[in-house]
Amino acid sequence: MAKTILTVAVTGNITTVQQHPGLPCTPEQIARAAIEGAKAGAAIAHIHVRHPDGRPSMELEHYREVMQRIRDSGTDIIINLTTGPGQRFIPSAGDPSKAAPGTTLMHPLKRVEHIVALKPEICTLDLNTMFAGSSVVINTPDNVRIMAQAMREAGSKPELEVFDSGDIHLARALLEDGTLDQPPLFQIVLGIRYGFDTSLPTLAYAHSLLPGNAIWAAFGIGRWSFPAVAQSWALGGHVRVGLEDNIYYRRGELARDNAQLCERAARIVDDMGGELASAAEARAILGLRARA
Repeated sequence: MAKTILTVAVTGNITTVQQHPGLPCTPEQIARAAIEGAKAGAAIAHIHVRHPDGRPSMELEHYREVMQRIRDSGTDIIINLTTGPGQRFIPSAGDPSKAAPGTTLMHPLKRVEHIVALKPEICTLDLNTMFAGSSVVINTPDNVRIMAQAMREAGSKPELEVFDSGDIHLARALLEDGTLDQPPLFQIVLGIRYGFDTSLPTLAYAHSLLPGNAIWAAFGIGRWSFPAVAQSWALGGHVRVGLEDNIYYRRGELARDNAQLCERAARIVDDMGGELASAAEARAILGLRARA
C-alpha cells in the first residue's frame, strides 16, 4: 500500500485556551507545535495564527514568523496555511440583511494576502456555504475562483476542504472549467453540524463523489478524531489530527499536546498495517517540488 500522509492541525481558530490551557497561540508556540508534530510523524502542518491572548489572527507578520521559525529549525515539514478566516456572516436580529458584531466576511483577496506574500507549499480553500453556530459561512463560487487564481499565481497547491456533498460537486465544476489544477487534493471534514456526519457510510459516500484522480484525506471533530483516522486509512485516504479538531486524548483526558495526538494517529496507522510518509515522500505523493 502507498504510504499515508499525516497532517497536524495545531491550533485552528475555534478552540480556546479556556478549553485547553496548552493551546498554541504565539508564533513561537505554534511553530514549536508544528516541529514537535513533525517529530511525532506528521508530514504536513496545517497552520492558523493567533494573537498572544488566544484571539484568532489574520496578521501577515504572525504567519511570516511561524513559517520562519519552522524553517530556521531545519524541520522538513510541509507548511499548509489556512485561508478560512474572513468567511463568516452573522445576521442582525432586527435586520438580517445587516451584519451583526462578530461578522468577519471580507473580500476574497484579503483572505489570501498571506498566501500571495509567503507562498506556502499548500493552502486551504474552503468550498462550503453552510450554517455554523450563529453565523453563516459563505464561500460563493465567484469568490472561490478569485482565491484559487491567487493561489495558482503564488504557486501554492489548494487543499479543497469539503464539508458536504455540494462542496464536492462545486469542486468538480471548478476542475472541469480549469479554475483548479489537476490532480486535486481534497480534505473531507466530518462531524461539523449540518455537514457530513462521522459514520463510515457517509465517508464512503463522500469518497465515491471524488474525481478518480483525487488525492484525499479526512478528519473527524472531537471524539470522532481517532475513529476517522482508522476510517480514512481503511478507504485509502490520508489522515489528520490536532488540537484544532480535538483536545482530548481519550474520554475525559485532555491531550498533552499536538505531538501526543500525532503519536496516537501514527500508532493507529501502524497497527492497521500502514506506514507514514515522510515530508519528502508526501511531496512526491502530492506532486510538489522537492525542497532544495
